[in-house]
Amino acid sequence: MKQRGLLLAWCVCWFVSPFQLVAAAEPGTSPKELLPGVQALLYQRLAIPEAFLVERKNHRFGGDVRIGDLNGDGQCDFLVYRCEHGAPRGAHMGGMKPCFLGAFEQDGSVLWSVGKGGNQPSRPMSVALHDMTGDGAADVICFWHRPRPDVKADWQSLADVVVQIRDGRTGKVVRESAPVEITTRRRKDPVGANWVHQRLLIANFRGTPTPRDLVVKLGDTYVALDERLQVLWTYQTRWVKYSHCPAYIPAVGDIDGDGRDELNGGYFVIDNDGQPLWEQKLGRNMDSVVITVWDAGQQRAICSGFGHVMGAEGEVVLSLGEGEVPHGQEVRVANLRDDLPGPEMVLRYNGHTPEALLVSSQNNQIVSRFKLNDSPTNVGMEPVYWQGPDRAALLFNGGWLWDLKTLKGAALPGLPPPGGGKVHRMGFYHAIPANLCGDEAEELVLWDPTSTAIYIYTSRPWEAAEYTGYRAGPRQYNPRLMD
Repeated sequence: MKQRGLLLAWCVCWFVSPFQLVAAAEPGTSPKELLPGVQALLYQRLAIPEAFLVERKNHRFGGDVRIGDLNGDGQCDFLVYRCEHGAPRGAHMGGMKPCFLGAFEQDGSVLWSVGKGGNQPSRPMSVALHDMTGDGAADVICFWHRPRPDVKADWQSLADVVVQIRDGRTGKVVRESAPVEITTRRRKDPVGANWVHQRLLIANFRGTPTPRDLVVKLGDTYVALDERLQVLWTYQTRWVKYSHCPAYIPAVGDIDGDGRDELNGGYFVIDNDGQPLWEQKLGRNMDSVVITVWDAGQQRAICSGFGHVMGAEGEVVLSLGEGEVPHGQEVRVANLRDDLPGPEMVLRYNGHTPEALLVSSQNNQIVSRFKLNDSPTNVGMEPVYWQGPDRAALLFNGGWLWDLKTLKGAALPGLPPPGGGKVHRMGFYHAIPANLCGDEAEELVLWDPTSTAIYIYTSRPWEAAEYTGYRAGPRQYNPRLMD
């Protein structure tokens, strides 16, 4: 409880680098009221350990971040990583193959690091934190760059990549594999946009007591593995054309209620055995998908392209159409209005713009259209149950919190401006909602991958008596990070 003891002192003193608590106002005062009835506190500014930073073109940064309980002590830990082999120019510059991992605790203490160098990841890449070994601590599941003198490979090939499970406590390799289903994959799409999204997703395809499988999309191919890193199945899509391909980042969930996960790619849902439940080319720009509860508690496939909600057998539950959703860039589903029954869908319907709409699951009707705050690349929406699970969620977007009932938003206090395009396309604030304070309400973990610190926001100061330990769920080990 070392870190928690320090947190108790936030109201009487300041702690400085590498562990620094920063209040939204002077120490001992209340959190700042952003909106009527909505308060926010900059609970912690956590500096990425100095040893984990690099400098590129006179700019120092850590890289992208994942969260989880790496040492099994019931508290949230952090992992920063960088990659090699990105496109030489354009929107996909940076790195695609993880080559550095650095783990540290919430008090700034270093746990371990492996590898060296690397660049800012081109996109949120193939790194995940989840307990795959059953020892009560999160493991690191990742691609790992393994250059070989006999193999010529660049960012368009995975011939020099292995899949690893590393012990969260030490960083030591527990298991490693180089399945040909992965190492033989190469970029095929003409612009690379589909290829650069290689997110590892934790899944439960076999019906085990806890999720022990993973799946990754490699351009036109999807590969599922178990916790032994043995290939369970592969699936290949015939749609590869830019803006006419399946979701860049698929999503997992149990849509048919059999206790095993399916994979939603927007143009298909794949059953737990790798066979399609349905395949249908829906709208263009199928950029964001999820499997979640929609109408009357039923699990549905939510698909951003032209605004679709689909059933397990391919039945159309909702189709807003191209006129309403010309470019469905980003979709999220949560209880966002406490005056409406059931969950709502918030959809960024016109590409990389602040324009959004809200759809009610009660009647599949659009209930409002609005503009969010402008932000770099205009992505990164995330619902957060800021006032607990029994209250409507707020929507995080570009450093702001929004109430979608009043359609009002406000900037979080003390958050520096993001790097934006000055450094890298990914230079904006990524968000993972997580319960770090134990009071049932979710906090926000924010970071700019081109920066050197992580910012944690909460709705009120932490209470020691309420803290029961950090527990990760799908929104933490499969964060819906967009770019």
